[in-house]
Amino acid sequence: MAAIIPCHYCSSLSISKRPRSHIPWGNISHVNAAWWGRQLSLRCSLKSSQKAQLHNKLDVKLFPLKECAISIALAVGLVTGMPFVDWSPNAYAANPAMPDLSVLISGPPIKDPGALLRYSLPIDNKAIREVQKPLEDITDSLKVAGVKALDYVGRNVRQASRALEQGKSLIISGLAESKKDHGMELLDKLQTGMDELQQIVEGRNRDAVATKQKELLNYVGSVEEDMVVGFPYEVPEEYQSMPVLKGRATVDMKVKVKENPNIDECVFRIILDGYNAPVTAGNFLDLVERHFYDGMEIQRADGFVVQTGDPEGPAEGFIDPSTEKTRTIPLEIMVNGEKSPFYGSTLEDLGLYKAQTRLPFNAFGTMAMARDEFESNSASSQVFWLLKESELTPSNANILDGRYTVFGYITENEDYLADLKVGDVIESIQVVSGLNNLVNPSYKIAG
Repeated sequence: MAAIIPCHYCSSLSISKRPRSHIPWGNISHVNAAWWGRQLSLRCSLKSSQKAQLHNKLDVKLFPLKECAISIALAVGLVTGMPFVDWSPNAYAANPAMPDLSVLISGPPIKDPGALLRYSLPIDNKAIREVQKPLEDITDSLKVAGVKALDYVGRNVRQASRALEQGKSLIISGLAESKKDHGMELLDKLQTGMDELQQIVEGRNRDAVATKQKELLNYVGSVEEDMVVGFPYEVPEEYQSMPVLKGRATVDMKVKVKENPNIDECVFRIILDGYNAPVTAGNFLDLVERHFYDGMEIQRADGFVVQTGDPEGPAEGFIDPSTEKTRTIPLEIMVNGEKSPFYGSTLEDLGLYKAQTRLPFNAFGTMAMARDEFESNSASSQVFWLLKESELTPSNANILDGRYTVFGYITENEDYLADLKVGDVIESIQVVSGLNNLVNPSYKIAG
């Protein structure tokens, strides 16, 4: 497994624009761990005057000794297979865990893109979440071997049905007035579907569970979207004239695959989340409507990310015909507990080292913007999809969360991303729904 070193020294190994000439930091397992240790130790042991010089020269923040020590230990442990902390009971008594390490060992992250999108909606309705949670937990129940898994699934279904029965009035009261009829219709379908899933469990048909679970969770997600009233905040004034996605949109990306006997072409369904990244998602949807990506090749596929969006010629992004300049967008990060995103700065720059991003790099197929390494507001048209689930460290403890703008997830056929190679062609990206949520669309401007 490749090692990701959560220290800012590794910023030179970031996901940049023009990927063909940049180091694929997803393959750090090929780097000598001892060399990394020497380099990181050197950075951590510099005198104050040397740190100041280095900071001015490289424009990076140096971590304190403790954080770098953790980074070194984690890197060495992942590369060599050696544990980097003694987890024995005696170790706890003599050496209590450092607070900075707690974020590295928290619970397992949510990896399902649909679940991430459901939980990231700007709603606060405990009743619907109590229905959602046991339905999400069916995924873990199905990991149990044999038909015994069905006993756990049955328990999940009964818990969800009970939560729906007890909380239905609170769920209905949380629906937006203009969407109430639609939401109540979905709740009826949800109840019927849970009864059907209970029958599947009683019939011991394990193979039918996952499909029915997905159907029920889609109902739940749609009910939750019907709870959103308007758009929950104002985009900063300097970005209000740009294409902005005030809500969500769905697009299908059709890719022609070359030299692969197992797959000829594939359609990836992508959900763009404008609630948490309205400027970034709006920019991408606007480019989709301009057919900017149609006919473009996959430009990087290294087992870590798949990347595209670099147009032919000297430009590294989209040249707006109306201005004849590259259109750039800001870094845009939504954090749990905040009402609107942070713009223009990484969470490290803001000192928010433990903040939880609303759209984390957890799912296989997480979609984000590439940018210049030392310029937060340099993203334009180059996008990438993560091919690795965030297992080396939990959510928001890796060096992607809070440093790149996530604005969507592939929700169908994401597994086929790993089959893509450089030179495969995006035949088209077409909008399925949500185009009406795009404001200030520049593609409608002549030229």
